[in-house]
Formats: sequence, structure tokens, C-alpha cells
Amino acid sequence: MYLLVGAGDPLARLAAWCKRSRPTCVVTLAAGLQGEDDLDGCEVVALPQPMTVDALPTPARHPSLIVVLDASPLKEDHVLSALASRWPNVPIVGPESEGDAVVADPLRPEDLLLSAAKDRVRAQERQTGASVLDAHFASLKEGSNVAIFCHDNPDPDALASALAVQRLVERRGLLGRIYHGGLIEHHQNRAMVQLLGIETTRLMLGWEIADVLSEADAVVAVDFHQPGANNVLPKDHVPNVILDHHAVGDLPAADVAIVHPEFSATSSLVASLMTALDAEMDAVLATALAFGIRTDTLGFSRGVSPADLRALSWLNAWVDHDLLRQIEAPPRSREALEAFAEALGSMSLEGGVLLAPLLQLPNRDALAQVADFLLATEGVDTVVVYGPRQGRVILSARTRHPDLHLGRTLATRFPDGQAGGHRSLAGGQVLFTGLVDEETPAAEDAISAMTGALRDLLGGEGDE
Repeated sequence: MYLLVGAGDPLARLAAWCKRSRPTCVVTLAAGLQGEDDLDGCEVVALPQPMTVDALPTPARHPSLIVVLDASPLKEDHVLSALASRWPNVPIVGPESEGDAVVADPLRPEDLLLSAAKDRVRAQERQTGASVLDAHFASLKEGSNVAIFCHDNPDPDALASALAVQRLVERRGLLGRIYHGGLIEHHQNRAMVQLLGIETTRLMLGWEIADVLSEADAVVAVDFHQPGANNVLPKDHVPNVILDHHAVGDLPAADVAIVHPEFSATSSLVASLMTALDAEMDAVLATALAFGIRTDTLGFSRGVSPADLRALSWLNAWVDHDLLRQIEAPPRSREALEAFAEALGSMSLEGGVLLAPLLQLPNRDALAQVADFLLATEGVDTVVVYGPRQGRVILSARTRHPDLHLGRTLATRFPDGQAGGHRSLAGGQVLFTGLVDEETPAAEDAISAMTGALRDLLGGEGDE
């Protein structure tokens, strides 16, 4: 049981929150009780006047935690000492420790004010961003075309965020279509698109991209912010709207740019915008956004922030968990198993860096699956799996090394959007001609050159 001591609105609000998780007893002054609905369901010890701790009526249960918001109901010179004496070994959350009475977690007014101010600033920022975004869509003529662009080979975070933007667009009577370059090949990503019915259009040729842009009344960039860097937008095309969670330098001069690195996934950011707009949510969209958050945080093991957890908590009311499990564990293809076999035969390990070239690369999906699998190998902290496809070496990389930012490292070695990503997860596609000084290099030569480049880049001095 929680034992709360205090008065007024702060006590009532805390009690309303505490009683959701366990029985709560409130010690307060009767004079301050005026229609406190938040105290319904709590055991209330209403004192006619301040009392000593020893004189307090005994609560129905022994407290497991004591919280002192306001000591005014207690007639003591040393409230904490008196509480600790009556209920020994029960942790106390309250003002600064006094004498032998140790507070488990001090409540300093300045800390509380700062925390509340930060929360209000973040909330207002989200509200303002959501309002500006909605106003931008509302300014477009009904039936206008909105082109929603994901980065190349879109991951669940990009796909889920694009789907959410499509819903926000449609609520304003606009037509939203989702576009991307590259392929949706990872088995989970394909399952997500198929099971959730996410309609996307792959753009390959320059004239296709030009046609989409010429017909669009607005362009939205989702989960990226730099046109031309791992996406099919021309480098000189400034999107009307940018929604992203990646840290940035200079942003393009978009009409609306909502970029918040405190979110670990763009899905969390978009969910918070939908919350602020009181936008309609359903099982399909909630499941998509929850999966986007889960994958971009590596199953909540990477950079999860309170903002992500708040978004996920809100989404959880609608998530279809059976559908989510189907997306997370789709059947593995025979081609993927063959890629596993080749990787196990070709891999080399030096100083914690495992390189696994695949000359018989069935699809990009196989790279990611093999990389995830090999990272769990004893003595391995970094994995790069790579193979040839259509004149490029395709990379999928993972790391657990605390001092290595994999995305930045690859982007430095292979600039112009050829490679990059997060600290612990990255990828890329590097032209054969960027690795081998020949007009039409053979795939074997390109793979050999990539192996040498990765060894130079990532180091490793151990034995195979």
C-alpha cells in the first residue's frame, strides 16, 4: 500500500495516479476535502487538525512506500524521523533527509518545478508542431495530391510513419500516396506491408520521380531530412514537410520541419503529433507505429526515451498483439537459409569484427537476417554482411561496440548517401566503380575490394 501525506490538488492528483497500481491511503486535513473525486477508491484518513504520527489512526494495510508531499497534516518537529520510527524499513519519498531519517528519493521544490517546466515545454512544442502541421494540410485545396516519401529500402519506422501521415492527410480531404526507392525486402518489413495493407509505390527511374513531383501539391519527407541522401528525391528539391527523429545540422528550408532527436523513432514523434491533434487511431495504424518504435530501438534496447514510452503507452490501447506477433515472426525463406549457409562458410573474424561476404546474394533481406544472427556470436561486437547486386555492393552492418558509431563511420568512408545509419545499425550500397578502378569491374573484385576497405575502416588485430 502507498501511504500519501499532504493536502490540496497535488495530493489528489498523485492519489489518482497511485491507486491505479495498488491500494492507496491518504492522510490529509478534513478542511481541505471538498469534493475530491480523485480520492474515490482510496482509504482517506481525514484529520480534524494536525496530529502526531503516533496518534494517527492505523491504516488498513501496512505501507510499502510513504510519500510526503506536504507535512502540514502532521504535528511534528521531525516528521520524517517520526514516520521512520512508526514504520521502520519503509522507504520514504519526501523532503530532504533529516538526522537518521533517510529519504529514499528527495523531493526538492526546485527539481519538481524544473521537471514540470520541461514537461510543459515539450508538450507545448508538440502541440505547436502538430497545429502547424495540421494547418499546412488544411491550407491545401480539398483533393490535392500529397506525395509522402520514405527513404530507400524503407524500414518499419519509415513505413509506419508514412502510413500515419497518410491518415493525417486524408482527414483533411487530401489524397496521400507513399513512395520509396529501393526495395522492401526484409521478411518482417514485407510481412508488415502485406498484413497491414500498406500501399506503397516504388520509384526507379528519373522520369517517374519527376512525374510524381510535378503532380504533387505537397511533398512530405518521412524519417529523413536530406534530399538525395539514401532517398530518391533530387538533391535540390526541398520538401514542403519534414518529419524526422535523426540528429541534424542544417535543415532544408521546408514549410514545416518537425525534427526531434529526443525521440528514438519517427513513429514515436508522429504518434505524439496524432495525440496532440486528437486524431483517430485504429488497430492497423497503432500496430504499425508500435512495430516501428520497437524495431528502431532494437527491441527497446537502444536509446529509448520517456517520449518513446509515452507514445507506446498511448498506442498500446489499440495494438493488435496477435497481428504484431505475425509481423515479428514471419516464415523464413529458403533463399535466406542458403544465405546463412554461405555466410557461415565465408565469414572471417578479426578483433571482434566479423565480415561475411555473400557472392550469391538472393536479396537485401538476407543481409539483414544474417547480420542480426551473426551479431550474437561469441567474441563478436561488430558484423558487416555484404554482397553484389546490380553493379553495387550492398551492406548490412550491426555493432555492440560502445565507442563505435557505425552509421557515421560508414558515411565517412562512403559519402554522398552511399552508406550510413544509426550508431548500432547501418547499411549502404556502394558502386563497384567506387571500389575498383575499372570501367566494368567484376563482382568478385568489388567484393574483395570491399573486404579490404572494411578491414581498414573497422580495424581488428585478432586471429581468425
